[in-house]
Amino acid sequence: MGLFSRRSDDTTPGYEDNAALRGFGGYEPADAPHVPSPDAPRARPKRIRPAPKPLKWRRAPWLGLVLIALIAGVLNALGVGKPHHTSSAPTSRPPRVETPSPRTVVPAVTSGWQSVAARDGSYAYDVPPSWEPAPTTQHGWDEPSIRLITSAFLGRDFCARDTLGGAGVTTEPLADPEAAARKAATDLATGAYGGTSQVGPGTDAQLTKPDGTQAPARIVVAEVTPAATGECAAKHALVAAMAFGNGSASGVVVAYADSDRSGPTIREDLVGILKSYRFVPAADRRTTTPPPTTYR
Repeated sequence: MGLFSRRSDDTTPGYEDNAALRGFGGYEPADAPHVPSPDAPRARPKRIRPAPKPLKWRRAPWLGLVLIALIAGVLNALGVGKPHHTSSAPTSRPPRVETPSPRTVVPAVTSGWQSVAARDGSYAYDVPPSWEPAPTTQHGWDEPSIRLITSAFLGRDFCARDTLGGAGVTTEPLADPEAAARKAATDLATGAYGGTSQVGPGTDAQLTKPDGTQAPARIVVAEVTPAATGECAAKHALVAAMAFGNGSASGVVVAYADSDRSGPTIREDLVGILKSYRFVPAADRRTTTPPPTTYR
């Protein structure tokens, strides 16, 4: 509310002589020509108060403005004069729709399994139906450092925080395939499980190249006794690695799992994952776009 200035219009009644007030409550002679005797009693002046005058807006404009403001404030507080809106349910945020990028799909070569292909489809490997392909995911460990790309997982969110196993592709700066496979298996066993590991003897394998010819590779399997304890910790684990020469370095495919909780065929499954690794000719690749995902 604004500040209104006030102007004082109050007057103080004066001392009035009734003899001067003709017909207004004063003393008035009954016969005008008659002059009273000097000894006759004279009317005594009275102190009188004028009759109250009605309040007029022009004499007190501030009072009218104050009243208007007060009335308007009360009405406003009570909602009088405000438009009434029909209540309605709050509008919800529209769902967010994400359209994945196109990706290359490669058919599996192992009956009943599913393929996990590189982004461009140049290579792939297969995993059992209980595994979850995650080709755009990278995972690994820092001590010792090992990074796996084109991943897949078994029992994701096991014990609400971990997995039962996984697989992926990496490289090792070693020209000898068996040495590269042993290093990758040992590093992964240490990073993922700690404890102790025993790497078994290497075995021969064949890798299919894009032109259909075969290239030699070596496979090793390590048995691991993990260091961690507790209900969710693995008591025994297996780590399998297959390496193939590539000049001064070696490409390596690794697969690992909790050997007690991953099923009775887990050793054969891990080795089968490694042996399914192959290079894929362009004619066997196709590009597809996954359906959009709606998030509400």
